[in-house]
Amino acid sequence: MELEEQITEPVSPVGQYFNSSVLRIYIIGILEFEVPIHDLQTMSLLQHVFLPINPRFSSIMVQGKNGEKRWKQVEVNLKDHVKTPIFPEGKTVEYYDKLFLDYLSTISVEQLPQERPLWQIHMINYPTNNASGTVIFKLHHALGDGYSLMGALLSCLQRVDDPSLPLSFPSLKPSKTESLSKRRFSWMLSSAFNTASDFAWSVVKSSILNDDKTPIRAGDEGSDFQPISISNLAFSIDQIKDIKSKLGVTVNDVVTGIVLYGTRLYMQDMDSKSKTSNSTALVLLNTRNIEGYQSIGDMLNTKTGGPWGNKISFLHVPIPKLSETRISNPLEFIRETHNIIKRKKQSLAVALTGTLLDIEGKFRGQEKVAKHLRGTLTKSSAVISTLVGPVQQMSLANHPVKGLYFTLAGGPESLVISMMSYMGVIRVTLKTEKDFIDEQKLKSCIQGAFETILKATREIPVETK
Repeated sequence: MELEEQITEPVSPVGQYFNSSVLRIYIIGILEFEVPIHDLQTMSLLQHVFLPINPRFSSIMVQGKNGEKRWKQVEVNLKDHVKTPIFPEGKTVEYYDKLFLDYLSTISVEQLPQERPLWQIHMINYPTNNASGTVIFKLHHALGDGYSLMGALLSCLQRVDDPSLPLSFPSLKPSKTESLSKRRFSWMLSSAFNTASDFAWSVVKSSILNDDKTPIRAGDEGSDFQPISISNLAFSIDQIKDIKSKLGVTVNDVVTGIVLYGTRLYMQDMDSKSKTSNSTALVLLNTRNIEGYQSIGDMLNTKTGGPWGNKISFLHVPIPKLSETRISNPLEFIRETHNIIKRKKQSLAVALTGTLLDIEGKFRGQEKVAKHLRGTLTKSSAVISTLVGPVQQMSLANHPVKGLYFTLAGGPESLVISMMSYMGVIRVTLKTEKDFIDEQKLKSCIQGAFETILKATREIPVETK
């Protein structure tokens, strides 16, 4: 009876998929600080700020008599969850930078013990090229999706310029407004056909159709237990907006197009045949019908539009092929990316895919769905995930945060591309399979793609779209 009283809410279906025998996915968040963090009151912050955010941070996943999984609250020993690695003293910043990246890659793929709440904090008290000190948050995806967990993290932080004011975020509204009637007319014309074709293709892609083997896709078995590397690039949002304005597309179109163009250039350099291979990116989407982050109170209120949890689905996006035209005119690659994403948005395939998974879970069980999702990941070439960060600089207990980025770990894919904005910069993080993908060459190709596209757009007259 006492055990039953400690049992709280049921684990969501998606939470069960992400913590199954075949799939365990983690969200890795990295905070880079302007100042050293050795005096940060970590234990006090966790006890009085972090743990009260949500009961899941002090719960473990247990299985009931009927096989259903639920969250059970337990006593949390914070010392089990806070890790502070010791590196050799008196070394160069470059030395610590390499140690940090190696450490980050190692801990990202380690399994969290199931008998404890599913999170860890790693305190890096050494300078790197990007920070005076770094905090790594490792959170199991079963606790919530990127939106939920980022909202929880942001609730612990304050604005540097005025802590009494809330953080603000870039607008998610389109740059060009259309009349409601025009949007309805466009949707009615295209939605039915796009939904049918996209949903059918998604089912086929998830079930039987594999992407080609290429320099970014090792094969059909998956790379769950292979060593990984994590690295990132930074792009100026102002420069991205310059490209956006010249081409009449969205910021997301530009960033995604640059990353996919750079990825194709890398594939071509490694194997010329792969520039026209059949390759697909699996784009993870937040399915909440809201803009920006809600307060933690609103997230935990199931009557609001953005409840806490895993409110995500996925979209298969074909990576445009690298034709001679697109090599000579890279802006065509951005336009093609824009057309693909726009067409996908005029479809209800994402909602239907989520419904199909729910039905499959009810009839076949969550483990079967988890195997289905793992198969979907292994059949694709890359995973893409995006989060929007604050416009203003943040601080944690008066320690200013210089940089913020994230990635996903634990899945079978060889390449994960994560994008996040913060303080006028977009950080693109690459999680790559070590000794299979040349991460430095891939970074160089993406950086080169950005510079090529920026140069090409600057040659377009202002009045030309």
